[in-house]
Amino acid sequence: MRPRRIVIGQKVSEAKLQQARKLRRAMTAEEKALWERLRANRLNGLHFRRQQVIDGFIVDFYCHSAGLAVELDGGVHATRADADAQRDSILSRRGVRVLRISNDEVQQDMDSVLARIAAAAEQGTPDRSMEARE
Repeated sequence: MRPRRIVIGQKVSEAKLQQARKLRRAMTAEEKALWERLRANRLNGLHFRRQQVIDGFIVDFYCHSAGLAVELDGGVHATRADADAQRDSILSRRGVRVLRISNDEVQQDMDSVLARIAAAAEQGTPDRSMEARE
């Protein structure tokens, strides 16, 4: 199931918009490094947004065409596993697949991280040749 109208038309509070803007300005070193490789459609032409609000949650990176949210997990997420699982479940019900990547992976093997993101995005991208036949 492809996500529909997740960004366009959703009602987002001003407080949540401000929080997303603040997070964009205060990105972690790992977020900055990954953003440099994702921004401006640099990964296989995929368009990513950073700190995107979806259903009241702010995801680190989001590609609408693939229905993919990429979340970078630092040490704090070890204590938030239940909350993260609940959040992922809610996003999943909206048709958004969540790919979790550790900060360590970004620091140690960016090429592998990018390959995982590209593969996950490809799984969610509809086959354009099938659409043309319909």
